[in-house]
Amino acid sequence: MGKSTNLDPKLKHLTNTEVVLTSLSAGAIAGALAKTTIAPLDRTKINFQISDRTYSTKKAFKFLLKTLKEQGFFALWRGNSATMARIVPYSAIQFTAHEQWKRVLKVDQNNGSNERLFLAGALAGVTSQALTYPFDLARARMAVTHKLQYSSLKEVFHKIYHVEGLKAFWRGFIPTMVGVIPYAGMSFFTYDSLKRIYREHVDNAFVIHPLASMLFGAVAGVIGQSTSYPFDIVRRRMQTDTTGKYPNMIRTIIYVYKTEGIKKGFYKGLSMNWIKGPIAVGISYSTYDNIKDSLRMSLPGGSKQSRFTPHLDSQ
Repeated sequence: MGKSTNLDPKLKHLTNTEVVLTSLSAGAIAGALAKTTIAPLDRTKINFQISDRTYSTKKAFKFLLKTLKEQGFFALWRGNSATMARIVPYSAIQFTAHEQWKRVLKVDQNNGSNERLFLAGALAGVTSQALTYPFDLARARMAVTHKLQYSSLKEVFHKIYHVEGLKAFWRGFIPTMVGVIPYAGMSFFTYDSLKRIYREHVDNAFVIHPLASMLFGAVAGVIGQSTSYPFDIVRRRMQTDTTGKYPNMIRTIIYVYKTEGIKKGFYKGLSMNWIKGPIAVGISYSTYDNIKDSLRMSLPGGSKQSRFTPHLDSQ
C-alpha cells in the first residue's frame, strides 16, 4: 500500500499497513497489561453488579479476602483467561479503529473538532465491542461462578451453546452498544483533549511523558465510565442471567429501578470503578502510546531523536 495520508508528521514514513500493524500490536499489549493489573477488582465489581446486595468498599474487600481464603490466590484472577481472549483483540481493534476513524473523519484536518473527536472514539468503541462481544459475556460468566461450573473458557462456550443456544452469546448486546458510545466517546475525547492542551501549554514533545499520559488516561477513565455506568449494570445482569430474570434491556432497567432504586441499583460498584478504572485506562493509554511510537520509530525512516525531544511540527 502507499504511504499514509495521515497528516501526522510521525507517520509520513509509514504505509497505512505499517500504521495499522503497529497500532494493533501496541493496543494488544496495552489491553492485556491493564486488565491483568486490575482483574481482582474487576471480578469483585461484577459480583456485586449482578446481585441484589448493597455495595460498599468494606464488603468489596471482604469478598476479596473470602475468595482468597476459600479458593486461593489465583482465584482472584478467575476469568482472566476469558478477559485476555477478549481484551487482546478488543484493545487492539479499539485503538486501531480509533486512529483509522480519526483519519476517515479528518479529525486532524478540522483542528481537532470536538464533535468529530467524540464520534471517532464512539465508533472505535462500537467497532471493537461488536467484534468481540461473546468473549465479554464469557468473561462475566466465569467471574461470577465457581471453577467447578466453568473450568475453562472452552467449557463456558460449550455449555452456553448446548444449554442456552447460540443466541445466548449476544445477551446484553444492546445495552452494551448503547453504553459504549458515551464511554469510548468521552474516554478518547478527554484523553486526546488533555494531550492537546499539554502540548500547547506545557511541552510540545514528540511523545508525551508516560506519567503525563497515564494521568490523562486516568482522568479519561473516570469520566468515561461515570457517564456510561448504568448500562454496565444492565449488561452484566443480562450477561449472567440463566433463568430468564432479565430478558431484555427495558425489563432489566425496570426491575433494577423498582427493586433497588437509582443510586443503589444503577450505580452499584461505581466507587470500585473509580479505583480500578483510572488505573486500567491510565496504564492502557500510556502503554499504547509509548509502545506504538517506539515501534514506529524503529521502522525505516523513523525518528532517531529522543522520544521526549520537542518537535515544532508535532500535533
